[in-house]
Order: sequence, then structure tokens, then C-alpha cells
Amino acid sequence: MDYLLALDQGTTSSRAIVFDRHGHVVAQAQREFTQHFQRPGWVEHDAQEIWVSQLGVARECLQKLSEQTGHAAGGAKIRAIGITNQRETTVLWDRATGRPVAPAIVWQDRRTTARCEALRRAGKAGLIQRKTGLVLDAYFSATKLEWLLDHVPGARARAQAGEVAFGTVDSWLIWNLTGGKVHATDVSNASRTLLMNIHTLEWDEELLRLFNVPRTVLPRIVPSSGVLGETQPEWLGESIRIAGVAGDQQAATFGQACFAPGMAKNTYGTGCFMLMNTGDSAVASRNRLLTTVGWQGPYEAGARRTAYCLEGSVFMAGATVQWLRDGLQLVQSTSEVEALASSVPDTGDVFLVPAFAGLGAPDWDGSARGTLVGLTRGTTRAHIARAALEAIALQSADLFAAMTRDAGIALTELRVDGGASRNNLLMQMQADFLGVPVVRPLVTETTALGVAYLAGLAVGTWADGADIGQHWTVDRRFEPSLTEPARRARLARWREAVERSKKWARS
Repeated sequence: MDYLLALDQGTTSSRAIVFDRHGHVVAQAQREFTQHFQRPGWVEHDAQEIWVSQLGVARECLQKLSEQTGHAAGGAKIRAIGITNQRETTVLWDRATGRPVAPAIVWQDRRTTARCEALRRAGKAGLIQRKTGLVLDAYFSATKLEWLLDHVPGARARAQAGEVAFGTVDSWLIWNLTGGKVHATDVSNASRTLLMNIHTLEWDEELLRLFNVPRTVLPRIVPSSGVLGETQPEWLGESIRIAGVAGDQQAATFGQACFAPGMAKNTYGTGCFMLMNTGDSAVASRNRLLTTVGWQGPYEAGARRTAYCLEGSVFMAGATVQWLRDGLQLVQSTSEVEALASSVPDTGDVFLVPAFAGLGAPDWDGSARGTLVGLTRGTTRAHIARAALEAIALQSADLFAAMTRDAGIALTELRVDGGASRNNLLMQMQADFLGVPVVRPLVTETTALGVAYLAGLAVGTWADGADIGQHWTVDRRFEPSLTEPARRARLARWREAVERSKKWARS
């Protein structure tokens, strides 16, 4: 049997998963890497550490596959590789040496908030949103890249001379895997930079001038499904085709088989990301959501089909639970949080607003900060743990409501995935606050699965979406248990807490 290798490069760890033709996990490996917080609001990664960790887990995965199948170690049984990645994180590297010229600026980083505010005051927000579908915010890549070009000694001059290359993490991995032969990004990742026009699917000259980005640093934009190059033999034992690329949330939407307009999913990872397929139309949001490219698939009837999505982002989801462990040290392991939160019947009217990196949709307040309200002498760590889980579900409920208004239809269910979707208490909270069923699939690693599907479509492992869709299987369905008045009251109280978190940071 031939297999697909998915490289899933996330915000806190690098993973590799081998899938078979039925979408089953055959082998997997994961490795965490270092988070760097040099100043308040700054979040950085060592791009070289990302590459080393990603290559390491890929090799570990292939070794496990070899042990299971009895074949010699190497990539001979891997039909294609798919790459999915943390989006917006910005890497700048030397084309000659292949080494980063500065730390990667992570999507959570807020250092360019003031630059975004200046552009907003200059009246540029409308132009940017019309062309990119995105809200003007430090979340995206353009102002991060501009900052690097302006603050790394000699970077701008070297960029003009074509000596340095920019990429989101997918581009960085592709460059390294191909030995510097391919400098490319797919449409889904390019749509998150504030530099690509989502209607033409090309880098936009007006936006490049606005953000002072020379075209010489940019990768080539390619479809999400299609062979774009091969790995160097020394990395994985064989030259393997790279045939699928997508940002993590678009990949998860594809992995959830949300192929029809109106289907929606939510991924619970470091952040929380809800996407709804809107078909071949880029629907402009009236509720401060994002319009983004979902994926560009294989050829159909002589043309490539592009799917668009509406998206809402929660910056702190699983990262909130990590903060309970690492920041407050309320637990020793994140796996303890569900049991601790279940030990109390409610939060005692305590609310945690985890705006540690500002607020995403629908509030979009970069100066908001984390807030814990409602504390009394009777508040325990269990109440805080439960409030943290509720905060993840409540933020997602805000997104769901905005998405429903934009779509003009009442969504009847939400498909869920990601690590925290295995938390049954959290999923029940989510169903209660949404007022609709939450459906968890048997395979929750849908981010990796989605990009494996995209790669497999390109090399003929699967014929089409219908072929893929038959492998999607329900694990558990969570039905709402709150009455409608109780649900509305809880949501209203949450919004009071959110308002208290806004406009706190002074710079």
C-alpha cells in the first residue's frame, strides 16, 4: 500500500503523520520547540529550529512506518508529501546560505499594532479589506515583513538586490526540503499576508507599495493541490513529490470534508479557528470576519476550482490552557484541566477573557489584554480552570453568531477537530453556548489529514471530493443542554467581561 506523509508545522510543535488510502493514521511523531518572548507583545520562533524539528519528526515517522510494514526505512512507499503550517508567521532568510537573517515573527506577535493604526488613520483599511478580504491587523504577515526589512541591518538593501527571501512557514519548509530549488507558497497561505489580491490570486502591486515590500523577496503562488517539486534524497531517503500545501485552518476545513457552501468547522489548537465554505464566491463580511481563500484544487473541466471561506479567529484557545499550566501553575499537565474544571458545577460567575495577544474577530482590538473578573474569597483554581474552558467556547460562540449573520443562513451543526476537541467537557460547553450540535469526527487530526487529501488528489490517490467524503466518520455528537434563556444570559454576561478587557495596553 502507498501512503501520504503530512507535515503539520504548528505554533508550538512540529508533527508528521502518515495516512493510508482510507485516511487512517499509520504512524505519527511530534516534537515541541522553543517559544521566545523578548518583550511584552513580542512572540518569536527560531526558524532553523522549526526546520530541524520538522525534519526530525518526518524521519521518525518514516522509521515507524518501516517497522510496521517491514519495508526498508526511507520514502519509497510515500506517494506524496503534503505541508500544512501555522499561518502568517513571517520568515526572512538568506538565499545563498539558506539561513534565517532574524528570528521568525509569529502570528501572535503584536509589535506592529501601531503601524496598523497609522495605516487605519491614513484611510487604508477599506482598500486593504476590499483587495485581501482581511482586517487591517498586526496578526497578518505584511507589517511583520515590513518591520524585518526596516529593523534587520542591511535587510532592505539586500531585499532590493534579491539576496533575501520571504516566506510563511510553508515556503520555508518547501525551500529547505527542495534544497533551495523551489521558493513557493500556495494560495491559502498567500491570502493571509495582506499582499495578495484574493480576486486575482496574484501579488498586488498597490499593496506591495503600501507596505514597502519589494517583489524580489516574494515566493511564487501555486495551487493548494498539485506537484510543485521534490525533496532532496538525503532528507528522507528518496526524492518524494511535494503535492499539497495549505494553511492549517484551510487544511482542517478540507479534512473535515466541508466541500459544500455553508458547511463549517472549528479547530481547537493554540488558537481557535472557525471557517465556513462559501463556494467560489469571496463573500465580504459585514461582521468583522475575514474572507479568505480556502484552497485551489486539482483541475476540473480544464480549470482549477478555487473555494473561498469566511473565517473567525480566536487567538488564545489551547494556549489559554498552557497558561494555566505554565503561567499560573494551577496544573502540572494540560490533561488535568478537564477533571479540575469538572470538579465544580459552574464558574461561580468568574470569567476569564484570554486577550493576552489582543482580541480577534469579531472585536479586533489589539490593545485588549487578559482579564479575570468576578473573583471572590470563594474562588478556587477549579473555578478558574472552568472559566478558562468556558472562555474558549464563548469566544467561538461569538464567531459562530457573526458567521451566521454574514452567511444569511442558520448553521445547523459545527464540525470540530484539533487537540482540545477531545475534551468532552469543552465540547459540551460549546454545544450549550452555540445552541446547535457539535460533531466530532473519528479522526480529529483533520489539519494533517486535509493536506494529505490535497496531496493525494494531485497524485491520483483519491479521485475527487466524493471519494474523500466517504471516509469522514462521526465519533461523537454533543447536543445542547442549556435552555435558550440560560444560554442568552450566559452570552450576555460574557460580553460584559469582554468589554472590560478592551483598550488596556497603552502602546
